[in-house]
Amino acid sequence: MRQYSPLTIVSYTIGPILIVSNHFGSLLVFKTGLSCGALIWIIFLYLIRMLGTTAIYHRLLTHKSYQAPALFLWLGCIVTASAGQMGPSWWKAHHLNHHQHSDKELDAHSPNMGLQRMRAFYWSQGGWLLSPEFFPAKLPKDVENDKVLKIIDRLHFVPLLALGALSYFIGGVEYLGAFSLSTTILFHCVQTVNSFSHIVGDRPFITDEFSRNNAFVAFLTLGEGWHNLHHAFQSSSRHGITIRSGQVAYLPDPTYSFIKILEFFKLASKPKMIAETNLLARSRERSFENSELPMALETSVDS
Repeated sequence: MRQYSPLTIVSYTIGPILIVSNHFGSLLVFKTGLSCGALIWIIFLYLIRMLGTTAIYHRLLTHKSYQAPALFLWLGCIVTASAGQMGPSWWKAHHLNHHQHSDKELDAHSPNMGLQRMRAFYWSQGGWLLSPEFFPAKLPKDVENDKVLKIIDRLHFVPLLALGALSYFIGGVEYLGAFSLSTTILFHCVQTVNSFSHIVGDRPFITDEFSRNNAFVAFLTLGEGWHNLHHAFQSSSRHGITIRSGQVAYLPDPTYSFIKILEFFKLASKPKMIAETNLLARSRERSFENSELPMALETSVDS
């Protein structure tokens, strides 16, 4: 286990406290009701922070599936931290651990580790955040060596608190409750990638774990639910891809569309795409039809 400084321990511990607090804060809407403006605020905060999680934390920071200026990365990480998804070091560390040990004993949030089904679902849907598994064994060197990202990581709670204060300033208790509700919904929708996308859905590509393409999760998470493709080709900037009748088929992927918009405005470059020959080479249709068991991982082709 990594030796954390006392200040880092305090900083990281604030994260789950704020998540639980936002769950309770969501109850404010039962007292205040929700105006049209508050509903728009909920949706806006959900979309902008979900895009931060998917396009910045996940596809840019963690998997480097495209390139972007450092200033854009820093600002994107601040926006994403306001989602209550912790800081960039913590987030990347846990996600890389998930890929390294997916659906195995060391995977911190697998729903497929032999636990009773409901308990396993609770664990993967967020229960693991309230356990010792919350603290990563090690933090990624590239993030830790970036002084700005390290500061954002240790002060991850500041953007969340600032957004809550801004919400209150805009519309009082009603908007504060809307902020908490948006944050809580966002949290659970992100967690569905850990839970539902490892339980329900199709598996068009050969991987050595139980990742699945789940259309419902993809809708909630702006394309992240095409999880089997992501595990098969981690560096791909586009997750919305499957195989149908021996042919490559492309699926809705709002995060990829957002990356293309960033590319148009010169804020992103060199998005990594997977050649169709490599996609077909990894297709499960070429081996076993509708197999429910993970098969041996073939030679990597996501370069």
